[in-house]
Amino acid sequence: MRTCRPLLPLLLAALCAAPAAASRQVDFKLIVPDEGSAGDPAGLAWSGDGERLAFRWNDGEGDGLWVLSPRSGGPPARVVAPGGLPGPGAGRDAEAFQWTPSSGELLVEGGGDLYLVGADGGPRRLTETAAAETGPAFSPDGRLLAYVRDADLHVLDPGSGRERRLTRDGRPGVTLNGDTDWVYWEEIWGRDATGFWWSPDSRRIAFYQFDETPVASYPLVDDTPIYPRVNWQRYPKAGTDNPRVRIGVVQARSGGRTVWMQTGEEEAYLARVAWHPSGRKLMIQRLNREQDRLDLLLCDAARGACDVVLTETWPTWINLGNDFAFLSGGGFIRGTEQDGWRRLDLHDAAGRRLRRLTPEGWAITDLLQVDEAGGWLLCEAFRTAGLGATDRHILKIPLAGPVPPAGEVEILTPEPGWNEVLPAPRGGLWVHAWSDADHPRVRRVRGPGLERPLDLPAAPLEFDPADLPRWEFLTLPGPGGDALPARLLRPAGPPPGSGRPALMYHYGGPGSQVVINRWDGRGRDLWHKMMAARGYLVLSVDNQASAFFGKSGEDRQHRRFGEINLAAQLAAVEYLRQQPGVDASRIGLWGWSGGGTNTLYCLLNRPGVWAAGVAGAPVTDWRLYDTIWTERYLDHPGDNPEGYRASSPVTYAAQLADPLLVVHGTGDDNVHPQNTLVLIQALVGAEKLFEDAIYPAQKHGFRGLASRHFYRRMTGFFQRHLEPGGLAAAPAARERPAP
Repeated sequence: MRTCRPLLPLLLAALCAAPAAASRQVDFKLIVPDEGSAGDPAGLAWSGDGERLAFRWNDGEGDGLWVLSPRSGGPPARVVAPGGLPGPGAGRDAEAFQWTPSSGELLVEGGGDLYLVGADGGPRRLTETAAAETGPAFSPDGRLLAYVRDADLHVLDPGSGRERRLTRDGRPGVTLNGDTDWVYWEEIWGRDATGFWWSPDSRRIAFYQFDETPVASYPLVDDTPIYPRVNWQRYPKAGTDNPRVRIGVVQARSGGRTVWMQTGEEEAYLARVAWHPSGRKLMIQRLNREQDRLDLLLCDAARGACDVVLTETWPTWINLGNDFAFLSGGGFIRGTEQDGWRRLDLHDAAGRRLRRLTPEGWAITDLLQVDEAGGWLLCEAFRTAGLGATDRHILKIPLAGPVPPAGEVEILTPEPGWNEVLPAPRGGLWVHAWSDADHPRVRRVRGPGLERPLDLPAAPLEFDPADLPRWEFLTLPGPGGDALPARLLRPAGPPPGSGRPALMYHYGGPGSQVVINRWDGRGRDLWHKMMAARGYLVLSVDNQASAFFGKSGEDRQHRRFGEINLAAQLAAVEYLRQQPGVDASRIGLWGWSGGGTNTLYCLLNRPGVWAAGVAGAPVTDWRLYDTIWTERYLDHPGDNPEGYRASSPVTYAAQLADPLLVVHGTGDDNVHPQNTLVLIQALVGAEKLFEDAIYPAQKHGFRGLASRHFYRRMTGFFQRHLEPGGLAAAPAARERPAP
């Protein structure tokens, strides 16, 4: 369903024209489309029988809810139109949805209320309350629906409409039942707010309770009204008190007394929860605050008593994964990095390791499906050798028998590039999403009973990707003789007499990765390609602590940030200096979030190497970031004060000698705008000149017009500082010492 319009040749001509004219003619709507534009399907979900696929999709007329029956051969049908849910004014959009266990209906969330939508009938409203219902989930037998309202857990009988409140001590912002707080949502669960779990027999619900009273609050201020609005966010900063967390079990139909699991260790993180197949026990993964010991606790749901069935330790920290699954007899599969790469192991019901399941030469990134009856599992993985981590593949692994050799493992998606799948619960169908660095994502339904793969709808493109510069993947010499992964965009044609400028984009945190063989959306990647069309070389390099180097590589950043990544970026600069036609005096560096932090660290610790830098939403003082992420790598600030000081860019503010643009949103609840304000204060105190761009109410990831404006601002900044004649030597540039 892709259409290509003849706009790009004109755009490329504009980009390659005189620099000042080009900047005025770039259509940044290609990089960040208008809000409400047609998009790709989102939130894909299979019905329980595996015969229907639901998704949200804006087909150009607004967000609707659609259902596709792949085996029928027909097009998707819209079951909820834009604004099609009953509500005030023009109605409400479907914001989230899930299939009921019977798969006959869809449970839909919109405007804070819940609806049931049948394939043939209109929406039936289940709730109509002032407060929103969040995190709804049906019991496995489909008879009850649980959700959280006003920080308390409720259940509803959809047939009778009868509701029961299971907890009664919830207070929003103080005591949360069945929900996660911000730091667990962000750092433990990877931005998943799931806070309760049905037992397999539908009799009980296990749930989190968060006591937020020990956690201090940060004010996020919206200054745009006449009288600013303040949102107080509970946010534990490194070294401060975390919320107190416990896990309870309550009877789903009758409510009554909550049985609290006796997990011990008040400061530990209760990081994962899974019901035993019997429905009588819970497996809770307990991670100590230092995050170097993980205990698997098997807890009696009726009494609360817990026994440790397995303990894993690591000298630095232990990474959490989404790779635990019970088997019918009580044995389980779990991920571990004990040999330096993430693998899957099989354990018996007592926790004893029986054997390795996944082959050497592969690292697991996700456990997708376990089919015990069929005797196999599906997992997402990458090859550990060379540049293997640039791609992702889907492996089908036998549960019994010897581990297949690396060369004989069954790869369901052998295509080079980034492969992701969403398997149906039964029936054998699956959605296969594929892209590479030069081709936008294509999603197809595959499986038995289909004459050919079935393409899902996609947003129309106003350009042909084949007309854009293509990424090259390579390695370049790094510290200690290591080969560093890199990807490079080269402009077409001979370089001008003045040489080409270059841009470097990086992130740099432990286990991170920017050298990826994947189309990364319209924003950043398309901007990089357009800058290459303009005449820039664009280079990204991953350091020795990135995903390419496994757990032992990550561990190099234990208790100290900055230096590992700085060494890699300096190696990248040396590589650019050796490229014909590159002007090494005109290299720019930029990054966002951790990449913004590392941009500051690089510029401030090696002044004169880069001609300009853009730091978006940076952490500038690691004492200002959250407990779980920061202490995982740097340990408690009281135990590592020098590591915190030396890792924080604000420490080196007085060394600024290069043009710098710092960008932040005032609504950033992840990296608080305080970080940029503290840096500004230090730069002003050191009498250093810089630029800043502050975006009202924008969060950590900019959206809509703010995102588009940022790319315009960054383009102009690099044009002024990197292109010939773009800017007469600025004071900061004149102060820059020789490399």
